[in-house]
Amino acid sequence: MKKIRAAVVGYGNVGRFALEALEAAPDFEVAGIVRRNGAANLPLELTNYQVVKDIKELTDVDVAILACPTRSCPDYAKQILPLGIRTVDSFDIHTSIVDYRRELMPINKATNTVSVIAAGWDPGSDSIVRTLMQSLAPKGLSYTNFGPGMSMGHSVCVRSKKGVKNALSMTIPLGEGIHRRMVYVELEDGYTLEQVTKDIKADPYFANDETHVFAVDSVDAVRDMGHGVNLVRKGVSGKTQNQRMEFHMSINNPALTGQVLVNVARAAMRLQPGCYTMVEIPVIDMLPGDREDLIGHLV
Repeated sequence: MKKIRAAVVGYGNVGRFALEALEAAPDFEVAGIVRRNGAANLPLELTNYQVVKDIKELTDVDVAILACPTRSCPDYAKQILPLGIRTVDSFDIHTSIVDYRRELMPINKATNTVSVIAAGWDPGSDSIVRTLMQSLAPKGLSYTNFGPGMSMGHSVCVRSKKGVKNALSMTIPLGEGIHRRMVYVELEDGYTLEQVTKDIKADPYFANDETHVFAVDSVDAVRDMGHGVNLVRKGVSGKTQNQRMEFHMSINNPALTGQVLVNVARAAMRLQPGCYTMVEIPVIDMLPGDREDLIGHLV
């Protein structure tokens, strides 16, 4: 069977773990890695791969895994889709997902390609769990409680602010879907904590949450990539009250994101042209192997 050729675009935390997931997958091969610096200062683990600055330098790419900051995903997708290459990403600004999907859909149709967006663990795999829970108790309330743990998207956002040398954003669950953001920053010379804090709190990533910002000598000294989530729904099945369901996991944040991206890259090969989120894709298409064998094992 011909293997799926995937390129990893971006080689930060998520890119590294996406590569590991590709290496472990029986139905993929790595078409190459796209890095801002290309093959300069190449990490040892990339020496056996083609490393380039532009995906156009790679050949026969079936799908591009966009392991880049959320706010860069739309631009990369718009550059890559006209090449006839599918894209998958972990875009994580919840309030912008519908608009992003609408933005890419006509490009996918025009280029006869597939995009899967917002494909991390939240949004992403947690979205599937929330959908299932709501189907089981159509009336009721769901709560998503993150953490405690490192938020990659929020940390990347803070690192983009002027005056910030390095940053870590921790998410602390307060219950019923309410969270506190604890942000630790290394400041550039000439900048004050007050200036940086104002910029952080004004960003949409933080504007709706209680946020505290602290200056530290070393972000690396307090960094922990662990994270987690607790999903709870209490509602009504038919006319029966008091149905309660719960899902909980503790994870390495970028490792799970990388795995989900590879899963949806596989599913993207089976979809008709268009832009999708994970709740629109059959879960079984995210698994390698024969469909009847999977049904016999899982059902």
